[in-house]
Amino acid sequence: MRARQLEVFCALMRAGTVTGAAATLNISQPALSQILLHAEDQLGFKLFNRVKRRLVPTEEALELYPEAERIFGELAALRRRTADMRRGRTGLLRIAASAPPAMALIPGALADFRASHPDVVVRSQIAPMRHIVDMLRDGDIALGIVMNDKPHHGIDVEKIGESHLACLVPAEHPLASRASIGFADLAAYPLIAYRPEVLPGLLLSAIADAENLEYAPAIEIDVSISALPFVQSGLGIAIVDSLLPWGLFSGVRIVPFVPKTALPVAILTRTSHPISGAAKLMREKVCLAWAGYSAGAG
Repeated sequence: MRARQLEVFCALMRAGTVTGAAATLNISQPALSQILLHAEDQLGFKLFNRVKRRLVPTEEALELYPEAERIFGELAALRRRTADMRRGRTGLLRIAASAPPAMALIPGALADFRASHPDVVVRSQIAPMRHIVDMLRDGDIALGIVMNDKPHHGIDVEKIGESHLACLVPAEHPLASRASIGFADLAAYPLIAYRPEVLPGLLLSAIADAENLEYAPAIEIDVSISALPFVQSGLGIAIVDSLLPWGLFSGVRIVPFVPKTALPVAILTRTSHPISGAAKLMREKVCLAWAGYSAGAG
């Protein structure tokens, strides 16, 4: 299967229709159908059956798809890299972080890094952990900084420290002056907190169970920063990570949550690929930024 055929196959598997796949690839529907026919002729078997104006993958297509996506991701990464080289950007470091470390650690680490490597272009992204893991596997980034030390196949996980859960409270709220806040204090107010499927939500659900309480946020979040406008609008009190620099935002106060609940901070790299000298230096700078943050928080 040629590269263009692979691209069409993956687009069709994702979209489920010729119309959707053609729009994604910015080509005409007849052109896409022709590429698909050529691919099926070369393979010697059908990849899709038409059922009620939709394309239904055959068993062969379903078996091929995971490997096809992996190869397509590697080809896409290769195209991006060659484009960078064509533009003379061989000194390029790609990193990604979840929002709290991206806002609390990366600015200081990047300032130190660029002081000694001003000619290296740094491409920094904010993304959830699952996307960061995928980007590492596809070779799109060299380092990931996340709030989770869960193991992943093919990924090295280096825990550098722990943040803790805290409550984000409207500045004029009666609980804003408290030294700490627990579930019992929150019973009378709408709760804004993590959905149970993510690590902080799992931890909070376990705490609620231990206190014979139900963990049932009125507003569920995936990432802590999304709680900010809800709290500022008076929609409730949020349980969030304490790493994000909440002091930068108006109208809110951060209060420790009890019992004290740790959230790991970790650096992710690919097991199978040694990282570059620039990536190693950036990792060191992130660790130093964490050390500075920990000293200030302590």
